[in-house]
Amino acid sequence: MEGSITGYLSVDTVMDNEQVTSYPVEFLNSLELSGGPSHKLRLKIDVPVLLKRNLDAPRLCNGTRLQITHLGSNIVRATVMTGIARGESFLIPRIPIISTDLPFQFKRLQFPFKLAFGMTINKTQGQTLKVAGVHLEKPCFSHGQLYVAYSRVSSPQNLYILAKKCKTKNVVYKSALV
Repeated sequence: MEGSITGYLSVDTVMDNEQVTSYPVEFLNSLELSGGPSHKLRLKIDVPVLLKRNLDAPRLCNGTRLQITHLGSNIVRATVMTGIARGESFLIPRIPIISTDLPFQFKRLQFPFKLAFGMTINKTQGQTLKVAGVHLEKPCFSHGQLYVAYSRVSSPQNLYILAKKCKTKNVVYKSALV
């Protein structure tokens, strides 16, 4: 992709003033939050991103695919790529994300995005894609995933499959058929 990269660093803080000196900023910046954005986020115009938080349900939900159209210092404009809000543009600010996974209260102020050049099969469920590539070097994790992966595109000509073998196992447990 052409264009310049804009880098965004989060603002990371410990919420309890008594614990501020126990956790240096460098340590806070190194934390990778489950389901949250990274400390360093590098974006370009036109890159696809995945929204990591519910902002305006049902239009802007966790897992919504967006395309970046404008990069500001504290706000980003993005267009929804799929779903009921497809084609709509939104201004998305940096938001505070408070982690509950740590032994202390930690807040990260960052854009709630993750780059989305590739997605898991589960994240594509319910979406329609123009073109999809399915990487099948390992079997699907659970029953139905292969169907979900194949059914995301409207035309079989737009589905590309990478598999070392000619067969992929679609596991069906007999106990599930009862």
